[in-house]
Amino acid sequence: MVSPVTDNHPSNVPPRKRLFVALMGVTCLLIVGVIYLLWWIPTKGLSNIHPDLPRIAGLLFAVLSGVALFGTLLLVLTTALGKDILFTRFMRGVVIKFLLPVIESMGRVLGISKDTIRQSFIAMNNSLVSSQRLLVKPDRVLILLPHCLQLFDCEIKVTGDISKCIRCGRCDIKGLAELAGKYRIDISVATGGTLARKVIIEKRPKLVVAVACERDLTSGIKDCYPLPVIGILNDRPFGPCFNTRVDVEKIDAALQSVLA
Repeated sequence: MVSPVTDNHPSNVPPRKRLFVALMGVTCLLIVGVIYLLWWIPTKGLSNIHPDLPRIAGLLFAVLSGVALFGTLLLVLTTALGKDILFTRFMRGVVIKFLLPVIESMGRVLGISKDTIRQSFIAMNNSLVSSQRLLVKPDRVLILLPHCLQLFDCEIKVTGDISKCIRCGRCDIKGLAELAGKYRIDISVATGGTLARKVIIEKRPKLVVAVACERDLTSGIKDCYPLPVIGILNDRPFGPCFNTRVDVEKIDAALQSVLA
């Protein structure tokens, strides 16, 4: 029998979005600082070219700073209030494509692990998706699972076809398959990012509920944008990619919040 090991994401400690929000605020201030330096340093040279150039450049950089501050404020308010205030979908893209890499680098400088930042990012992403108040028909929702949820010694491999599961109850696949049947939702097990992308292209869902570790969920959310993805972190009592678990009730709650 395999003994459990200490997991880096205990199921009883939910990820907090406040860390990502705080780092996002610091990143915004740094961006404004860089914008100011880009204006201040060449001011003398610009005035030699034309006396109005420093003022024009200052106005341009002030607008850029205002956009950065306003965007951050919108994200914070949307996350805090749980309501789609303005441009949530666009702002989610800015966070995913541009801010996340910067914040991960900042976290490394501050001694914060990537997994901790990714947990917080996933929580914030879920909050932004929820704020859109999406209502999706069951046949346009996809539940996407990692193959490591199935016991490694199970002789019946459900990758690609979860209907092969005999519902023995030894792993969480049984509960998830029953959940998908209850709501009549497509459910797929993928062995990696390439297969996951193939499944999404074939199924063409309007919303994905995905289960994975921090790295794979973050990568999947980035790859799927603008498709909304609700990420559910798996539990890893035996270490990564081996006999992992997931709280089926969390997936049920996520589905209930978006199903039309």
